[in-house]
Amino acid sequence: MIDLFIEGGMGWMSLLTIELIALFFAAWKAPTWVREIGAIALSTGILSTFIGLFNAFGAIEMAGDISMSLLCGGLRLAIIPICYGILIFIASLVIRIVQKPRM
Repeated sequence: MIDLFIEGGMGWMSLLTIELIALFFAAWKAPTWVREIGAIALSTGILSTFIGLFNAFGAIEMAGDISMSLLCGGLRLAIIPICYGILIFIASLVIRIVQKPRM
């Protein structure tokens, strides 16, 4: 697991982890913010993926011809933060459902 954290980019993955901690804190202290924090985590994951792809495609443009395996390896690394953001968003939805008052 720590390998995925490092491969996903320390900055973005750390930010997503802070958002996960904030999600659990909000579930305890401010339940109305749970969905918003989950949406922020999802947005952060998408943003990190787009910025990573933008930088990668710029490097590919400068390098010229590259192998397909190198491109696929880069794309695999690019989707790690978005998967983490989606998992945090799903956790926020589950917390919301559990906390919802039943009638």
